[in-house]
Formats: sequence, structure tokens, C-alpha cells
Amino acid sequence: MDSQRSRLTLIESAVQHNRSVLLIVLVAIPLAAWAWIVVMARDMYGTMRGASAWMMTSTWDATHVLLLWAMWAVMMTAMMVPTAAPLILLYAATARKHGETSRAAWRIYALAAGYVAVWSLFSAVATAVQRLLATAFVLTPMMEAASSRSGGTILAIAGLYQLTPWKNACLRACRSPLGFMVRRWYRGPSGAFRLGIEHGAYCLGCCWALMLILFAGGVMNLMVIAALTLWVVVEKIAPLGERTPIVSGIVLLAAAAWMIAA
Repeated sequence: MDSQRSRLTLIESAVQHNRSVLLIVLVAIPLAAWAWIVVMARDMYGTMRGASAWMMTSTWDATHVLLLWAMWAVMMTAMMVPTAAPLILLYAATARKHGETSRAAWRIYALAAGYVAVWSLFSAVATAVQRLLATAFVLTPMMEAASSRSGGTILAIAGLYQLTPWKNACLRACRSPLGFMVRRWYRGPSGAFRLGIEHGAYCLGCCWALMLILFAGGVMNLMVIAALTLWVVVEKIAPLGERTPIVSGIVLLAAAAWMIAA
């Protein structure tokens, strides 16, 4: 209870002294990313004459691959930055407590940039995987699983990872941002960037398999994107969230078996 009160006090301090920066990082940037995703998704499942028209190309040159990476990077920013809010808020307050009040905004931006950099790297891998799966006709041009068997296989991979010790270890780090930050405190903007990268790496280890579900349910399917975002929030922030991987793992494996057998 005392540690919970201490954490709340730190967060209140962060919001009080760095309000504008935190609004940009935790509200404005994710909202802008979500707005872009909604526009893309509505066009993808609509007229396909607007923002998503470039995806219907038959020639995937460097420009189109870069656009695909940008789509993944924006999507990961929208989905994952809000889940890093506890760490970002605690860092903003702790930096002040450590006397690092000068150029505090740059430290917060650097922390967020380090976190986003990890997911941007993941986006590059996801782009390569998507092109590989599409070339092998595992994915359709609509960026969905081409068959129930391929969709079930993807869900099985995600479900199995949910039940591994690696998932639990990474989730524990994600659910303890204060302890994580205390053990890895680095001074200055470069230290904040490094902290963001390290936290992002654990977050990636926790959530990469869940992101595979996008290949099964539709990369631009808004319901799948929203459901995954909510589930990640539950895992990382909600009480008893550390137990949810068992539930999701069993559900995903059951859904995979049903799809493969269908």
C-alpha cells in the first residue's frame, strides 16, 4: 500500500511539473497515430481510393516497402506508447527528484524516443515478414490470412509463446516500471534514451507474439487492433494482469485448433 501511494505521489508530481510534454507524448502523438490508422483501415475496407490505395500495388519497390514500414511503425506507436505511460510518468517525476530538472522535456522525449525506436525496429521485421508471407500466398492482398490453416498456425505460435517463461519474465519487468527504472537509472537525455530502449526491449519480448495475431485477423482490422491494445494494457497495468497470459495462451491455442480443423 505504501509503495502504491509513493507511486501515485510521483505520478502526481510528474503531471504537475511536465504537463505539456506529457500531453504531447502520451496523448497527442498516440491520438494522431490512431487517427491515421482509422483513416487507413476505413479506406482499406471501403473504397480503397484513399490512404490505403498504395497497398494494392503489384510492384513493391523501395518506396512502397518504406510506406509499409511506416504503417507498422505508426500502428505500434498508437498501440504501445500508451502502455508505457507508467514508466514515462515515473521517470518524469524521478528525474525531478534526482535534481535533473534542467531540460526535463528533452529527457522525457528521449525516453519515449528510445521506446519507440525498439518498436520501429520491430516494424521493420514485421514489414519483412509480411512481404515474405504475401509472396508465399499465406497472406492475401487485404493483409489477412489466406486460409484458416495459416491463420490457425499463426494463432498457435502466439498462444504457445504466451505460456513460456520468457513471456513471464518480460511481463514482470513491464509490470514493475519503478523497480525497472531504479535498477537502470542513467543520467541525462542519452541515459533516458537508453532506458527507453531497454524498457522497450522487455516490452517487445512481452508482446511480439501478440502482434502476430494481426497477420491472422487482418493487419488493418480495427477491431483486432483495438482488442490487442486493450489486452496489452490489461497484461501490463491491470491488477492480476500477470496471470492473463495463461488465459490468452489457452484461448489462442483453442482457437488455433478450431481453425486448423475447420
